[in-house]
Amino acid sequence: MKRRDFVKKTAATAIGTTGLVASGGALFAKDGDANSVKADKFQMKYAPHLGMFKNLAGDDPIDQLNFMADQGFTAFEDNGMKDRDVELQKKMAQTMEKRGLEMGVFVAHKIYWNEPNLAGGKEDLREEFLTHIKESVEVAKRVNAKWMTVVPGHLDLRKEMGYQTVNVIEALKRASEILEPHGLTMVLEPLNFRDHPGLFLTKAAQGFEICRAVGSPSCKILFDIYHQQITEGNIIPNIDLSYEEIGYFQIGDNPGRKEPTSGEINYKNIFKHIQEKGFTGILGMEHGNSMKGKEGEQRVIDAYRETDSF
Repeated sequence: MKRRDFVKKTAATAIGTTGLVASGGALFAKDGDANSVKADKFQMKYAPHLGMFKNLAGDDPIDQLNFMADQGFTAFEDNGMKDRDVELQKKMAQTMEKRGLEMGVFVAHKIYWNEPNLAGGKEDLREEFLTHIKESVEVAKRVNAKWMTVVPGHLDLRKEMGYQTVNVIEALKRASEILEPHGLTMVLEPLNFRDHPGLFLTKAAQGFEICRAVGSPSCKILFDIYHQQITEGNIIPNIDLSYEEIGYFQIGDNPGRKEPTSGEINYKNIFKHIQEKGFTGILGMEHGNSMKGKEGEQRVIDAYRETDSF
């Protein structure tokens, strides 16, 4: 059976079942009000981002959040949240709280893509990073976030890897001292060499080593399945090996960095494995849509219905 036909068949079998209707490939449960119809919640906390459903929901961020909740999503992430207007941050937080959407990651600091910052050990760049972390604490409080993304930046090609690693660890220890009193966690994201050549942090094992050295609950790994498929593959075994230091997952199929079922990664098996390990955190949908317009946006929803059905 073709993947995109799977959800349609599943939904069709539910028509006529008491209290259930089918719409757009998803199951909806009526809550007693004939005008109130909501999609069943997904098993796991998949987190869309703004713009992913703009054709179906409109351009307004609040309308998009409400649409996500209506579709059964229970989380949301926003890399650019820190740079949004404070009043919009507050309004989005109120909507998320009302609709049961848990806030995922936002980017905590300026990322240096082409020159070293944390790896180089320069005190001015380290202090800049720590200032951004302090600012991010206030953003996290405002939007009820627990997680923020940190990317240590570019390699310092003039230093041996061991010295660079120590420089990064020292910066992250100081950042953890800022975050720990607030119960906040930075998640370190290894990125792939194809899309982001020359970065310091690229592999799960490297992130595991750093987190163990920092030794703080405020420093964990952001395991981006798309990036790790490109960098090293062996996804499930690498999740198992680094699991104790993983705080957050992100999603994207390969090739293309689009929704699950659009590429080579068996996301249904991976989601099932993560759930069976007891993971109850957020899985950020940091990917594009494989098709344009409303049809493409519905395809994203259907893909998650398919891969979440285990």
